[in-house]
Amino acid sequence: MISKLEKQHIPLLLLLTMAVSWSLFYIPNHTLNDFGRAKSEWWLLIDGLLFLPLVCFLCIDDKKQAAIKALIYACLMVFLGSYLIPDGNKVLWHYLESGRFVVIALFIVFEVITMLTVIFAIKASLNQSIDPDDAIIQPIEKLLGHGKLAELMAFEARAWVYALFPSRVDSSRFQGDVHFYGNLKDGTQSNLLGFIVVILFGLPLEHVLLHFIWSPFAANVVTGLAVFSLVFFVAEYRAISKRPVSIDRSQRQLIIRYGLFAPLVLSFDGIDAVSRHSKEVAKRNANKRYNLFGAPNIKITDRQGRKFYLGLNNASEFLDKLKKQLPNCPD
Repeated sequence: MISKLEKQHIPLLLLLTMAVSWSLFYIPNHTLNDFGRAKSEWWLLIDGLLFLPLVCFLCIDDKKQAAIKALIYACLMVFLGSYLIPDGNKVLWHYLESGRFVVIALFIVFEVITMLTVIFAIKASLNQSIDPDDAIIQPIEKLLGHGKLAELMAFEARAWVYALFPSRVDSSRFQGDVHFYGNLKDGTQSNLLGFIVVILFGLPLEHVLLHFIWSPFAANVVTGLAVFSLVFFVAEYRAISKRPVSIDRSQRQLIIRYGLFAPLVLSFDGIDAVSRHSKEVAKRNANKRYNLFGAPNIKITDRQGRKFYLGLNNASEFLDKLKKQLPNCPD
């Protein structure tokens, strides 16, 4: 049986297969297309604009997501056909090529409206007495549903909220009874500020060098990317002192928030061991590190064998508070 996740990947795999096979088919003077004489647009038209969208709707349960992917894939096929099909063999393709600009314009308008809607919804939610993380994720999930795309959008939304409107985030509203932070451990927040200052001082010099050594266009692109990355550094710098690791006694759970990372919830019943830690941690699939500088000072192991390493300001106090909620948990 094919899993739901595997079914969702079928349209993309089909798109890639079509792109490769049709590229081979339209190679000039090849036996696949009767040495260049058989280059009709009709088969590509049927495959790209009828068969591929139909597969999207059959394989993706969320019809809204299926419609968006079908439209995107169809536009990609039109773009591919505009380069592969010779002008003399195009009948309907000329109209489709003109129509793609209308689709792109509509898509941009839709994205701008969507972004503005989400921004105003998040702004309104932040003014309410709810968890700031919920204020950010709820409008996005209402629009996009649950999934990887919503998680990615939530990460970006957190970045922009903490970069531009950190004062709107009230740390006392985060869910939990006791909160702990990691901003002072090994000078984490100060080191982040140092990175921001280095990037700011290096930007003008880097731009001028690229402008004269390479090209003005390359200088603008690299500078734009550097400024965009700077937004995330600033957001991480501000979020590290705003988003806590929280012990929620009423719900019997540990909520791990760190910088811009998505919150991780661990049930008390699912925690196998907690202890102090002082060594560097290798990056592995089973290890999740919530620590930017220095060695983590907290190690948590769940009953599935996964390990979580935290870097907190008050590690001893955190261990004391957490162990009181886990009387049967060994050190």
